[in-house]
Amino acid sequence: MAKNIYVGNLAWSATEEDLRQLFAQYGVVARAQVISDRETGRSRGFGFVEMANDEEAQKAIEALNGFEHESRPLTVNEARPREERDPVGGGGGHRGGGGGGYGGPRSSPRNFSGTDRGRRY
Repeated sequence: MAKNIYVGNLAWSATEEDLRQLFAQYGVVARAQVISDRETGRSRGFGFVEMANDEEAQKAIEALNGFEHESRPLTVNEARPREERDPVGGGGGHRGGGGGGYGGPRSSPRNFSGTDRGRRY
């Protein structure tokens, strides 16, 4: 069964071919991917490698975690499954409650006529 490996702290210049060569020393690389920013196309500094054999993948993780590649210590571990995301898109979550002071009845009516004009509430 194939094992997916997370590779972090990559140099911005790292390519998929760099990952493939680095991990090929330990076994068959089924797929290598450097994650890039959608808008700029620039590397986001991490990627994934899928290795065909679990034992080879474990050897690669043990050997390459902390390994200096292009003057940066790599973070290499088994990739966790992606978290489910809201399909609607956008961020910030949903905020409950309504806005106050936009019409509607007040819980305690105020009298702004006469002497109450200058009073603070």
